[in-house]
Amino acid sequence: MKVRVVCRKLFDYIRYDLKEIAFPSSLPDPPNLKKRRKLTYEQRIWVLKRAAKLYAASWVRDIGPDLRPNDYKTDEMIDEPNAQKKTTKDKEPSTLEDLAVAARGGMETLRPALQRVYMTRASSYRDALKSFIQGYQEGVQQVMEKKENSKTEEDADVSKKST
Repeated sequence: MKVRVVCRKLFDYIRYDLKEIAFPSSLPDPPNLKKRRKLTYEQRIWVLKRAAKLYAASWVRDIGPDLRPNDYKTDEMIDEPNAQKKTTKDKEPSTLEDLAVAARGGMETLRPALQRVYMTRASSYRDALKSFIQGYQEGVQQVMEKKENSKTEEDADVSKKST
């Protein structure tokens, strides 16, 4: 009798629990989630064409206004204050923008840009280290001068007390 119960429990474990452990079923969707309707074949074809067009255009450096019209604004749409801000920003591109432009150009243009970044970082690190060492030495000199002054004052106090 006990062997039968053990076998049945083992069979149920393998049949239900082990299957759930090895291949867990996904949780049901929450009740507040609204299911989206499926796309029609025309909509699927439109999405596929659009995705293929954008993917093909991503291999070109400049995508252009025909594929992304929202990114390219006409001069009439730009306000005057914004235009003044953009002109000052355009004069001096940031390091990140330089790297982005260099990355688009490939490895030949990216290597010198990265070397400039590393050299800039190395020189700023070197300058900071020199400044720290100089400040540390000045601090050590001040402490040594205070010790010398306190020793001379103690010697003067001891000589005054002895007389």
